[in-house]
Amino acid sequence: MAKNTQPIVKRAKALGVTPASMGYTGKTKMDTIRNPKANVRRKQSEYGMQLNEKQKVKFIYGVLEKQFHSYYLKAAQMPGVTGANLMSLLERRLDNVVFRLGFAMTRREARQLVNHGHFTVNGRKVNIPSFQVKPGMVITPKESSRGLEKIKANTEANAYRQPPKWLEYDAANMIAKVVAVPAREDIDMPIEEHLIVELYSK
Repeated sequence: MAKNTQPIVKRAKALGVTPASMGYTGKTKMDTIRNPKANVRRKQSEYGMQLNEKQKVKFIYGVLEKQFHSYYLKAAQMPGVTGANLMSLLERRLDNVVFRLGFAMTRREARQLVNHGHFTVNGRKVNIPSFQVKPGMVITPKESSRGLEKIKANTEANAYRQPPKWLEYDAANMIAKVVAVPAREDIDMPIEEHLIVELYSK
């Protein structure tokens, strides 16, 4: 399977995204006094802005080009606004839900936990990070995974984090339920998805 191995901080800096906003912690080199003129960017073209926005969303959710294009085509066929549909599809990935609920510190870690089969959907183990959750579905750590040190540590560290309103979460029992399809206003990231739609519409 294709994999992007470029350093997280380097990619984040190039796309104008802070690692902290995505759950990454620790010291980074986003700000530096070396070669200050390197931070003075030329004015981006319209195409450049559109491409940058697409790359930013791909980076945040951890998807590659082929899969991202599939999401766009699906979003375009759905009723409603294509950009909002695209963001909703990405938000409903199981790995993103695991991250949003605080079981993982980053989406990358959430993807790994899902891959290893630590979560169930409606009582059945699901190990596909891109699995699309739907209203009414119940997500919870597998019984044998509830005591996993990594999951326990993450839930304690993220106790302050409030899940989005389209997810109902019982922290005491580690049970979450999808109560609605996420609306665009429920997604708290500065993404201009209309630029992505314009890029693919050319």
